[in-house]
Amino acid sequence: MKNASSLEQRLRSEMTGDVFFDDFNRGRYATDASFYQIMPAGVVVPRTVDEALRALAIARDDGRIVTPRGGGTSQCGQTVNDGIVVDLSKHLNRILSLDVDNRTCVVEPGIVLDDLNRQLKQHGLWFPVDVSTASRATIGGMAGNNSCGGRSLRYGTMRDNTLSMDAALADGTLLHFGEVPRDLTRINSPDSGSSLFRDMLDLGEREAAEIADKFPKVQRRVGGYNLDALVPRNAPNNMAHLLVGSEGTLAFTTQVELKLWPVIRNKALGVCHFGSFYEAMDAAQHLVKLRPIAVELVDRTMIALGREIAMFQPIIAAAVRGDPDAILVVEFAEEDQADNLARLKQLGELMADLGFGWDRPQRKWGGVVEIIEPALQAGIADFRAAGLNVMMSMKQEGKPVSFVEDCAVPLPHLADYTERLNAVFARHGTRGTMYAHASEGCLHVRPVLNLKLEKDVKAMRAIAEEAFEMVREYKGSHSGEHGDGLVRSEFHETMFGARIVADFREVKQRFDPDNTLNPGKIVDPPRMDDRSLFRFSQEYRVGELQTALDWSAYPGAGGGFQGAVEMCNNNGACRKLEGGVMCPSYRTTRNEKDVTRGRANTLRLAISGQLGPDALASDEMMDTLKLCVSCKACRHECPTGVDMAKMKIEVLAARAATHGLSLRDRLVGYLPRYVDLASRFAPLANWRNRSPLLRALFEKLAGISAKRALPAFRRDTFRPDAEVLGPPDGREVVLFADTFNRGYERENLDAAIEVLLAGGYRVHLPRPSDGGRPPCCGRTFLSAGLVEQARAELDRLVATYVPFAARGVPIIGLEPSCLLTLRDELLSLRSDDAAKAVSAHALLFEEFLVREAEAGRLALPLGAVAGKAVVHGHCHQKSFGALKPVEKVLRLVPGLEVKIIESSCCGMAGAFGYGAETYQASIEMAELSLLPAIRSADPDTLIVADGTSCRHQIMDGSGRTPLHVACVLAMSLKCAKSSSDQSIKEEAHG
Repeated sequence: MKNASSLEQRLRSEMTGDVFFDDFNRGRYATDASFYQIMPAGVVVPRTVDEALRALAIARDDGRIVTPRGGGTSQCGQTVNDGIVVDLSKHLNRILSLDVDNRTCVVEPGIVLDDLNRQLKQHGLWFPVDVSTASRATIGGMAGNNSCGGRSLRYGTMRDNTLSMDAALADGTLLHFGEVPRDLTRINSPDSGSSLFRDMLDLGEREAAEIADKFPKVQRRVGGYNLDALVPRNAPNNMAHLLVGSEGTLAFTTQVELKLWPVIRNKALGVCHFGSFYEAMDAAQHLVKLRPIAVELVDRTMIALGREIAMFQPIIAAAVRGDPDAILVVEFAEEDQADNLARLKQLGELMADLGFGWDRPQRKWGGVVEIIEPALQAGIADFRAAGLNVMMSMKQEGKPVSFVEDCAVPLPHLADYTERLNAVFARHGTRGTMYAHASEGCLHVRPVLNLKLEKDVKAMRAIAEEAFEMVREYKGSHSGEHGDGLVRSEFHETMFGARIVADFREVKQRFDPDNTLNPGKIVDPPRMDDRSLFRFSQEYRVGELQTALDWSAYPGAGGGFQGAVEMCNNNGACRKLEGGVMCPSYRTTRNEKDVTRGRANTLRLAISGQLGPDALASDEMMDTLKLCVSCKACRHECPTGVDMAKMKIEVLAARAATHGLSLRDRLVGYLPRYVDLASRFAPLANWRNRSPLLRALFEKLAGISAKRALPAFRRDTFRPDAEVLGPPDGREVVLFADTFNRGYERENLDAAIEVLLAGGYRVHLPRPSDGGRPPCCGRTFLSAGLVEQARAELDRLVATYVPFAARGVPIIGLEPSCLLTLRDELLSLRSDDAAKAVSAHALLFEEFLVREAEAGRLALPLGAVAGKAVVHGHCHQKSFGALKPVEKVLRLVPGLEVKIIESSCCGMAGAFGYGAETYQASIEMAELSLLPAIRSADPDTLIVADGTSCRHQIMDGSGRTPLHVACVLAMSLKCAKSSSDQSIKEEAHG
């Protein structure tokens, strides 16, 4: 092989896309969603198909292997190798053509399934291979693995829905793989292609009897190469079906032609409850007779874990009755909803015929909860789709491990198979989690193991051998959805026999004689338990490290910081492009570096010494986290709970300790300590905004973008004359006047006081016991990594507020990032009873008002202020499930139509949007959905945003003036009073 630097230079000179050969970027591509890790020699992110093929040619010339990669969500290690990884997901993601009448489309391999379906929906079509990773799985990756999805009972597998593929062989030959007649007449292919197809058809004819005998007779058979596509009985033969499931080992896909289906318009779900897991599995074979499109299993473990995850709690509360051992979600989706409802009724009758009832003993306890409401149906689908990550949310060293996950057995054997498999797990000292596709006899089965321990690695091997032996006994398939990769390929000989494996090898040799394309998968694999290929190899160590925050909920070094970082399982939920908030920076850049998964991988490699000494505080680590806006979306939306905002504080603290602070860090971090002084000299302090010269100077010296006006200091900051307002007998509240509203937008605090007083509350505005500055949450200090300074601020705040919290007085705040610091970071800095009391009583303004309204204690005389209001939720509101109260409070205003903007982070994110190097990313985040929605709003529509940063971003980007909810309610009070005064005048003159 030539020197790596010369390869890098050649790739860079002939590519316009990204080329990475540094340790940090290579490390981010060393893992997928499996337990393997193999460091690639380099990474190429081509801008065009031609560039991708050029990278293949250059790598081949250099003697390097090539591994194509999409979303990097493979469960079995398909997308990791030690050569050149070619990431197709960033740029090669277009629909090339669409034929609505014939229901077909041609796409590039990097297009994400959800993105494809969003574009198809307007035409009434969708691609129905609905894998649970649809928000990040690419069509090329799905074709590579022969993905199936939850509704394959109706729609089939990826193979069943792939019409043709264009691909390049390892030597660069471009071929069209589609239907061909056995005599190969009338095919438009070069001689080399015709010769290849001829050899494959001959192999299919020669081995037809062996294929018929040895290939499992279940739909969920995705192991090995699809040799059955080559046999005479399948004429005309579709050569694309040989590429489907080949895991990038035969050819480099450039485009895929897909079969499309009409969108599902009506659905009805029956959530079948079972007191016995065995009975649930035995019932599956009977439930499918009602012809549902899916029957999905959720077991006791997944229900219990889901109940601990905020985003799934209301869904489980609505759909799950009692304490079932398992539920089967049965989905009907016929065109006529009356048909669906009739089948739902039949489902209840069938469950009764099978002996199940809500009043029966445990083994036969059960029944059906009917779900007709679309929003709840969608929530259940999201929960089921998140099954993998829900299972991985266990905060312990042992995790559910994927290696026997995709075994598929005929339905009559499913109950016996799962019972015997649980016995195998118990014999090896573990237990398993089970969920997913009961309708196909393909359960996602994961025993809980700690692969850092040699004994658990040996147990994994033994479990695999015993499980696969059972599968063969039942004439099932050991690969039922997620393919072979490094996990299952070595077991092909025992599954298919030596002759079929020799056929696999012949196919690989004929397509790729130099073994260039993703070797080690399907043919000639390593042992699945080769620990040198593991993410946690024998050499994996994390030395003790000093951390600033409390990570004790997790195991490992750094007081649990190691365990928190290792919670990321690489499944890539953070790569979703729409819905929710996570991950806003990735949505703008599409870079692996800028997604939560990429950051978590980098942290894991850094703390385990794989990126060199002092990597945690390095420039490269800061570059990795540069676009993390600390939105906390991952804390809420990552089902394994990876809290990158909190982890970033640790990195910033390490950085500050090692390298000190920049001028910008000091200006941002210490804001609470100088804001009052600056307010006294407001005209002078604001001079920078009026002077282009000073703007340019600030950009050069402090890294603050000259394109931004900084929030203006004001002389009339919020300085209440009294510590308590309102009637002596009013219900008590404490109003937390945060630094931002106190120093820059006091009208929000004035409005809040006006609303609270109108409601009859007694409002406390306590001064700190030390007589110094007003209380502060320390948020700005945390954003600069100044944890001890933040702790000092919170100590003052707790001392001030704990006497009120001790007697149950709510502590109300207006700024989400500040108030919610009391519910989050405060408890990572202090675990004493005083801190817990303050945290427990901290409420956002809207949360408090909604609680009072629902208890019948809120009486506000409100009047009409506008016809419509659009609301942008602060990221932290969304992370803590606190956005719904904003909507509920605004609906108290008479005649006000309220619409929540479906937006990710506004992009300002504290000081992020003011940074010279992050300004452009900030604008791009805002332009994803927020600013277009604001611009499209009518001039008389109210724009509502509780976050200080959000309001500044909206004003900068649209020219509209957004309002805090408190101001809207204060306006409503004034309108009501004005209307009342007018009525009195009219009566007086009447």
